[in-house]
Amino acid sequence: MPPSVAAPRSLRRLFSTSSFFPPPAAAAAAAAVAQPRVEPEPNTNLFVSGLSKRTTTEKLREAFSQFGEVVHARVVSDRISGYSKGFGFVRYATLEDAAKGIEGMNGKYLDGWVIFAEYARPRPPPASPLNNGFPSYGHQ
Repeated sequence: MPPSVAAPRSLRRLFSTSSFFPPPAAAAAAAAVAQPRVEPEPNTNLFVSGLSKRTTTEKLREAFSQFGEVVHARVVSDRISGYSKGFGFVRYATLEDAAKGIEGMNGKYLDGWVIFAEYARPRPPPASPLNNGFPSYGHQ
């Protein structure tokens, strides 16, 4: 029987059956980057997630129009396949209608899927055009 040879440390980690624990430095860095989730301010635009691939803009408008006057509804779809990406937006005429829409549709079923509605957050400002948004080295 050949003598047992210990595997290099990198291979032992790769083929280990134990669960992965990140190094303490990486965990601390990830915690420093994580920011608390801030609730969006009430507005008339709602973000709707959890939509089925079969959900159309018309179905979304119809479902949310039960709770107030829908000014605009849109299911975001993939440019190439045309299928829904699973989320969309609904804009109401008033803040009161938007609040009723969230209360009435959040956690409800639409096309067999549970959907979630919340106030939409504003888009973050676009990245600086300098160097296509990548940091430049040596310049500050």
